[in-house]
Amino acid sequence: MKPVDASRRFWLGGVATLPLAAALSTTSAPAQARVRTNAHIVIVGSGLGGIASANRLSRQLDGARITIVDKREAHFYQPGWTLVASGLWPAAKTVDSNARYHPAGVEWVKDNVAEFDPVANAIVTEGGQRIGYDFLIVATGCQLNYSAIEGMDTSAIGQNGLGSVYHSIDAASATWTAMDAFRKTGGRAVANMPHTPMKCAGAPIKMAFMLADRLRQAGKLEQTDFTFYSGLGTVFGVPAYNQFILKRFETLGVEVELNQRLTSIDIGSRRATFVSPEGEKTQADYDFIHVVPPMSAPTVVRNSPLAWQEGPFAGGGWLEVDEKTLRHRRFPNVFGLGDVNGTRRGKTAATVKAGVPIVVTHLIEAINGQENSLQFNGYTSCPLITREGSALLVEFDYDGNFVPSIPFIDPMKESYFAWVMKHRMLLPAYRAVLHGRA
Repeated sequence: MKPVDASRRFWLGGVATLPLAAALSTTSAPAQARVRTNAHIVIVGSGLGGIASANRLSRQLDGARITIVDKREAHFYQPGWTLVASGLWPAAKTVDSNARYHPAGVEWVKDNVAEFDPVANAIVTEGGQRIGYDFLIVATGCQLNYSAIEGMDTSAIGQNGLGSVYHSIDAASATWTAMDAFRKTGGRAVANMPHTPMKCAGAPIKMAFMLADRLRQAGKLEQTDFTFYSGLGTVFGVPAYNQFILKRFETLGVEVELNQRLTSIDIGSRRATFVSPEGEKTQADYDFIHVVPPMSAPTVVRNSPLAWQEGPFAGGGWLEVDEKTLRHRRFPNVFGLGDVNGTRRGKTAATVKAGVPIVVTHLIEAINGQENSLQFNGYTSCPLITREGSALLVEFDYDGNFVPSIPFIDPMKESYFAWVMKHRMLLPAYRAVLHGRA
């Protein structure tokens, strides 16, 4: 066997475990004295934020009643779906069970919420059950509005060159099927980014980069006309990363069209229509397309008193929380976690990891009649895959400032280490967050 040099042992051994070790070691909550209370805390949503907060609360509170409301039994590691959709992971690696992570003693109402009534401190489920609460955590995630794209049929993902990583794990697998077939021939490729706030805004970029890399590996990149359409005036909200991505697209031969919204698609004819803010239409024929739908808060949040009533987040019905405390601005016994929040940034798993301790701390302080002691800076992180074996560790706050967590990693340079984090280390760290240990 060829010996591994010292520097490589350093990277793959001790240093490569630092971020995961740091994640697993941030367990200050269990060391604190448990707070006695008979408060009823209802958590809507059993994604990362909902389950992680339930685990933390169950360890920090004594006597509380904790109820999780969500019909879904499967738990999906959605940060891994881009790896599935680009042929790097098997789908099964991202599928788990919610029950496996629920804390002992939690009440699980296997139903979805049909109505929020924050004036009466209650929710109503689709099955008609009315549940009162003393405190509410809204962690519903966001809504994928594929229906806003005329002609879009999510059941056709994987066929006729149609891909979309966001819809489901089955769609991610089917996207790889379509991408794998296309990379063998090349041709006309199209990818888009919507004009709305979206979860994991790096995912459309990752998919574009990985499609280009798969084409390069197959020797078909130079035979491909590839265009990336953004519904915004940028491809990424942080200027430095926006410039990095645009330069990389230029190097790869990917054309970029800004302020172009995907409004319709003819799957059979393989033709997409984009519209500019002035109403001008552009038709793009393709052999492969990766579709990212516009997103909003779930309809049940959007149509409730909990949604922003005015301002830039009102149109999407996003949850009206204070971005520094993650506490509702009008209903102080309500807190928001994750993608549903109407804040300037922060729809990633890393944002949830940073937000859960803040929400839990502020909720317990509310039980004790105390003021909010913590402030959230909007931390967002995304290991931005640039090709197989290389990634950029993107970390920033609400204001777009770099907030690197690993001193020796340059936030503007690609590295194998960032790739290892994404490919091998973040799933165990994610599970630690689920258990409320990070």
